[in-house]
Amino acid sequence: MESLRQLYRIGHGPSSSHTIGPENACLYVLRYYKNINKVKVTLQGSLALTGKGHLTDTVIKKTLSPVSCEIVFDYKTIPNHPNTMIFDLYDKEEKLIKSITFISVGGGKIIINGMKNQIKHKNVYPFSSFKEIKEYCLNNNIDLAGFVYKFEDKNIKKYLNKVYITMKKSICNGLQKEGELPGNLHVVRKAKQLFNSPKSKRNMVENELRIVSSYAFAVSEENASGGLIVTAPTCGASGVLPAALFYLKEKMHLKKEKIIDALAVAGIIGNVIKENASISGAFAGCQSEIGSACSMSAGAVSYLNKQDIDVVEYAAEIALEHHLGLTCDPINGLVQIPCIERNAVASIRAIDAASLAKFLNKTRKVSFDTVIKTMYETGKDMNAKYRETSKGGLAVKVVCS
Repeated sequence: MESLRQLYRIGHGPSSSHTIGPENACLYVLRYYKNINKVKVTLQGSLALTGKGHLTDTVIKKTLSPVSCEIVFDYKTIPNHPNTMIFDLYDKEEKLIKSITFISVGGGKIIINGMKNQIKHKNVYPFSSFKEIKEYCLNNNIDLAGFVYKFEDKNIKKYLNKVYITMKKSICNGLQKEGELPGNLHVVRKAKQLFNSPKSKRNMVENELRIVSSYAFAVSEENASGGLIVTAPTCGASGVLPAALFYLKEKMHLKKEKIIDALAVAGIIGNVIKENASISGAFAGCQSEIGSACSMSAGAVSYLNKQDIDVVEYAAEIALEHHLGLTCDPINGLVQIPCIERNAVASIRAIDAASLAKFLNKTRKVSFDTVIKTMYETGKDMNAKYRETSKGGLAVKVVCS
């Protein structure tokens, strides 16, 4: 498996596969092809169907500037991968220099289709399943954070600290802002309102839910407006993990170093999902984004509650299992409805999953690896209209203009 640096990517929203991925494709073109005068970018699949709402065309033109750029939304072609983009590069005489097909596979990662020199990153982990990782940890008497630090390079804690700082800033920024989010849905920011609502004197659970939700809304609203966030594991699900972690940090008076360890634990859980299934909503629906984020968060919460690796696995398994089949149906192609609320609900569910795992661990029947495999198969079987196309579900039932 790759480094956690390839899972936790710091970038601008609203979509890791639809903005950060295309941005990386543009940077690749600019780096390796110096004499281009014009670029024609053809977007296919989900990139075409929800590209405008996800600001795909905006980020491509901005990144390629001052090179002339033409964007074509190809709504008819059904590509092998739903996040396909074809870059046709032209010289000053408008002669085609090169045609490159990029695939945005989720979390901002891209691959080049049909080339021997795929854009790959070094595998730093010798295992790919949670079963293997758990066996190694038990045999070597280390926890999941220790496992990460053993195989990553010596600067991984510094990188995770950068992730921590970015997440914290996205919460703080989101809690301060008011007004409408970009786009034609006229969605009003709610994080500040949630955070500043009067505390209930009788219902402490309600107060806790409100605070956790406000953090998730804050990050998700920053993402929806193109703010700087961390893919955890994607932009669309970027509010779940920060909300759960920073709520526990305050409630349990945890030091920053402990949260960084929890980020390592959440990261290895996300890495296993990414390696064996998908974190792309266009490939496997929202179960692969919000479900994965909830799973990562539940494992991290369990770790912070000082549970052993079996309980951490169970928490991650519960969280992912109960998101199986979740569709990706963004209204008007914007990462707002139902995406933002889903982040809040998933952050609460992660905390609940960790609590449930603590009490019921001895009764468990399903492994985390089994649920990951099931999620992947469910995603492949899911009707294409429910995989980030805005052609099914809420996207066609709710008309906003």
